[in-house]
Amino acid sequence: MYDGKITDVPGIEVGHAEHSSKKTGCTVVLCRNGAVGGVDVRGASPGTRETDLMRPTNAVQEVNAVFLTGGSAFGLSVGDGIMEYLEEQGIGYDTGVARVPIVPGAVLFDLAYGDSSIRPDAQMGYMACKNASAKEVSQGIVGAGAGATVGKILGMDFCMKGGIGTASIKLPSGVIVGAIVAVNAFGDVIDIENGNILAGARHPDNKGVFLNTKEFLFKKDMNIEFSSTNTTIGVVATNAKLSKEGANKLASMAHDGLAISISPVHTMVDGDTLFCLSTGDKKEDINILGMAAVEVVARAVNNALLSVMLKR
Repeated sequence: MYDGKITDVPGIEVGHAEHSSKKTGCTVVLCRNGAVGGVDVRGASPGTRETDLMRPTNAVQEVNAVFLTGGSAFGLSVGDGIMEYLEEQGIGYDTGVARVPIVPGAVLFDLAYGDSSIRPDAQMGYMACKNASAKEVSQGIVGAGAGATVGKILGMDFCMKGGIGTASIKLPSGVIVGAIVAVNAFGDVIDIENGNILAGARHPDNKGVFLNTKEFLFKKDMNIEFSSTNTTIGVVATNAKLSKEGANKLASMAHDGLAISISPVHTMVDGDTLFCLSTGDKKEDINILGMAAVEVVARAVNNALLSVMLKR
């Protein structure tokens, strides 16, 4: 396991909530004092909310929370519960007549893991906010990772359990970069220390052996029916001062962390999306921030799977 958590970044809280079946859930990243936000969507099958507000050309400068959730597009309703909670706290964009909480989010597809009629909803989003803390962050089969799976080239019968993980790095400047990632990938998860497969598709002739999705696809000489039942989603946070342009750039750079920890990644059947939150005023070079973001995203992906393995 890698050290650190996204809540090491000042101003960041994380809360999870799951259905009683423990096969779907949601995670909220709260920034009660506001944070400059950015986003980068790389997968071709995304499900998102309010991401346009985070574009540099648009007016709103700060967001109040970001959510990660299961339930496919149905799960977007957790944002309503988060908005309700934040409104009760008097948090949101002041329109003059009401405070409107700014709550972007992204979904992953976990309907094939449990009961497809059970999805995260507004009540679950509200509960995740009530559970939010700046202290320890649970990892593994919790929150948005509850219904996550990885390695689905041969379908659900040969995949492995995914989950949610977090990690952080403190730079010599005092800047902290943290990440939380819900790993529900089509591809295999790669151990960033040795390049071996940590979890992924299992061989149909021997489930104790990894198929190696990338090699299988390279060697396959027939058409394969891909299924859009995937997506890895996450949040990178830092106490470095970033503009909206900088936050969007850091979200973009952070995707390299997925590229070194998931193979293949950013496919047409993934909706891979990473958000970025800037909560502080410390100065740091964007190149160094980018390298740190890549590292913590990759570590968070590995921690998600290592947590699942440790708790089984």
